Amino acid sequence: MKLSDICREVLYGYTAPATTKPTGIRLLRVTDIASGEINWDEVPFCEISSKDYKRYHLRVGDIVIARMGTIGVSAIIKEDVPAVAASYLIIHRVDPRIADAKFISYLLHSRYYWEFIWSHGSSGAVQPNINAKTLGEFQFPLPPLPEQRAIAHILGTLDDKIELNRKMNETLEQMARALFKSWFIDFEPVRAKMEGRWKKGQSLPGLPAHLYDLFPDRLVRTEFGEIPEGWHQKKLENIIDFKKGKKPSIVYQKPRAESLPVILIESFDRDPNIYSDPEAMVLADYDDVLMVMDGASSGRVETGQRGIVGSTIAKVILNDYNLSKQFIYYFLKFIEPISRKHLTGTSIPHSDKRWILSQILYLPDDKILLKEFENIAITFRTKINLNNKECWNLVLMRDSLLPKLINGQIRVKDAEIFLKEGGL
Repeated sequence: MKLSDICREVLYGYTAPATTKPTGIRLLRVTDIASGEINWDEVPFCEISSKDYKRYHLRVGDIVIARMGTIGVSAIIKEDVPAVAASYLIIHRVDPRIADAKFISYLLHSRYYWEFIWSHGSSGAVQPNINAKTLGEFQFPLPPLPEQRAIAHILGTLDDKIELNRKMNETLEQMARALFKSWFIDFEPVRAKMEGRWKKGQSLPGLPAHLYDLFPDRLVRTEFGEIPEGWHQKKLENIIDFKKGKKPSIVYQKPRAESLPVILIESFDRDPNIYSDPEAMVLADYDDVLMVMDGASSGRVETGQRGIVGSTIAKVILNDYNLSKQFIYYFLKFIEPISRKHLTGTSIPHSDKRWILSQILYLPDDKILLKEFENIAITFRTKINLNNKECWNLVLMRDSLLPKLINGQIRVKDAEIFLKEGGL
């Protein structure tokens, strides 16, 4: 079957500017589906007439596919949210008499779907593009409807575990950020000592008893406000620098023996799609800190990526070896919301390096306290990386199961037994 054969309706998204004004109608964009999942809290609003909304509003089960930019990325609408798709998205409404929308959504993450996109997408003058007619030519084997549903259920079991791991990671990340903010931004341990809420030999949440003597017991006034006694200030420009990534001259759509994944903005949210050779490129390892320097995501800070740094991203270089990459990562994450409001450029936003490097950190002279935070942060990051590794293995399992289930190489019942034996 072709994609056009199993859809009862295909239409382009609605053309309207995004707004932060809470109109009640969300405007779903390509950037909002980059990970394949949708965080509706981050989707902006738009102005739209009731007549147009009736035609363009998204329904549960709709599949949206990007036709510009990161062409081919898709997401299925799982929630009944008042929203329309933006014009760079194409809405596909699957005919439930022919196909299961969840099954089709998994199919649109498969290797042979991406091979179709890579071979049929056009490289336009400004950015790649693909149209609805071309997308409709995507051809695939379609099992009977009951088997489609069974396959979607099996793959959904893997996705549920992936989502659970990601939620665990969100919790761990929030805990680490809260600890950094408490110690090095709000100076909560010092205030707790001053107010008698933390006493020697006592443990509080995030404040083990053995740390008591490492924090001062009073704040002193400076031109920048109150800071812990004995601490000093240091500009970020004296601690870090940025090494901008490069655009690979040759890319592959499948990994080769010596190739590495190319780290793009969309790679932060989903598996890499392209690979290249590492020679003469900026390389990043899992503990390196990365910042998006160009485009709508400018200012975004991430870690845990290994590969070749893309041209819109910079690797953070640490010049002060008294501080750890974990410390710098959590400071940059703290200022990230503010730095994303200090972008430069008109048509294309850019991170304002000068503003970022002018930011001030307040640091203890005692390196033991910094080491204590580093140890705690590494513990969190280790757990996060283990969860990420498991997610990656589950993604590989999911993506390898799909074609085998479709062509009958593995039967549905055998796959169910396999997952059950694996504790899924």
